[in-house]
Amino acid sequence: MLILPAIDLINGACVRLKQGRFDEVTTYGDPFEQLAAFEAAGAEWAHIVDLDGARAGKPVQTDLLRQLAASTRLKIQCGGGVREWGHVQALLDAGVSRAVVGSAAVRRPDEVRHWLSSFGVERVCCAFDVKSAGGGYEVVADGWAAGSGTALADALAFYPEGALRHILVTDVSRDGVLRGPNAELMRQISASRPDLRLQASGGVSSLADLAQLRDTGASAAIVGRALYERCFTLEEALAG
Repeated sequence: MLILPAIDLINGACVRLKQGRFDEVTTYGDPFEQLAAFEAAGAEWAHIVDLDGARAGKPVQTDLLRQLAASTRLKIQCGGGVREWGHVQALLDAGVSRAVVGSAAVRRPDEVRHWLSSFGVERVCCAFDVKSAGGGYEVVADGWAAGSGTALADALAFYPEGALRHILVTDVSRDGVLRGPNAELMRQISASRPDLRLQASGGVSSLADLAQLRDTGASAAIVGRALYERCFTLEEALAG
């Protein structure tokens, strides 16, 4: 299972939010130093979120992302406000290896399928951030500020086999609170859509959590606050 250490950006600084709330921000320092540390630890990828872009509905920190991409050998996956064709193109032009599309993936799937066809399934990841609702999971949108009215299973059905390869699923109730991942949800997704490479996000707090996610069939795990709070080292996570 691939480990993607995460950097969330606000005004050029590394931060972590609690359950996506902008009034629950912890600042951790310089993104260039973090990327260098991830590279030194042996990571292959870094996952970066432009939180200013998520709030604005369009990428905001593209110049910084270009500088970050140029500073490292790591492949960078980046999202945050990516809602138009041009947003994807701008990130890829900035040196990002894979753009993450969130709200548009559930609200305008016809368009996003066209983007996937045009840019290639390796260059675009669809992110489905979910909350528990009615015995299942509803996809949320607009930086987690609004429900989409679409169940996760229905959102995934917008993308038949071959149309999409990489998905990122976050249980927002667990994001940034170190309470363990929603392994059962990840297991269900892996079983129902084995054609998709699932990135599990939200709640990782220990090496045992990562081992649990490996058993679900997830292809990758996003790890953020647990690294910054020194619950374990990135070297330990990568060695697992």
